[in-house]
Amino acid sequence: MRPLLGILGGMGPLATADFLTKLVQETPANHDQEHIPYLAYCVPQIPDRPAAILHNGESPLPYMLKGITTLRQGGATAIAIAIACNTAHHWFDDLERLGGLPIIHIADAACAELARLNITTGAVGLLSTDGTVAAGFFQQRLSARGLKCVISTPEAQTILVKPAIDAVKAGQLAHAHTLAIGAVQQLASAGAQAIILACTETPLAIEFADHSLRAHCIDATRALARACVAWHQKYS
Repeated sequence: MRPLLGILGGMGPLATADFLTKLVQETPANHDQEHIPYLAYCVPQIPDRPAAILHNGESPLPYMLKGITTLRQGGATAIAIAIACNTAHHWFDDLERLGGLPIIHIADAACAELARLNITTGAVGLLSTDGTVAAGFFQQRLSARGLKCVISTPEAQTILVKPAIDAVKAGQLAHAHTLAIGAVQQLASAGAQAIILACTETPLAIEFADHSLRAHCIDATRALARACVAWHQKYS
């Protein structure tokens, strides 16, 4: 029996749908039966992740563990965790330990994409929530690979990055695109040779319209989809 992939989503719903589309696009298949079987848990009522990290808000961990339990009961044998939320990887160790299933880490997937593109030196920008910045798991992984991590300025986070993410969640993709491109330009001006789109809303903003800066962006959502395909090919 082919392994069943579990997808923990809902953080947010449009970003989860984007991941599912990219999972299909990245799967080398000629007909339906060659695609990856998966179960998706998309419950948007999971508490806000940045608020939990930065402001002692309600922890999303019990809610995410409930999602993993639901996926396990459905027969999933691996979880691609936080498909709609990079920030949720702040709880990665607890989710893997308490959830009882292996988890594919989105930051590892993004770093693998950098290696695939032969980006092994220099500076890499991080377009993400304040919560992901505070969690530090991207910075740790980039540093371990000899890469410098460039973070958006506090001003850019306030007037560009967070409003862009909020605009995607509200379905205002054109407005989100303008803001996200501004944030990418700020990171590029700060010396980033590539920018990781490290919030799953940001690829939706960047991809809304054609722009030359898209070529400098690493889509962590697509990278995670590729990692899931590689996992499935390994264990099929």
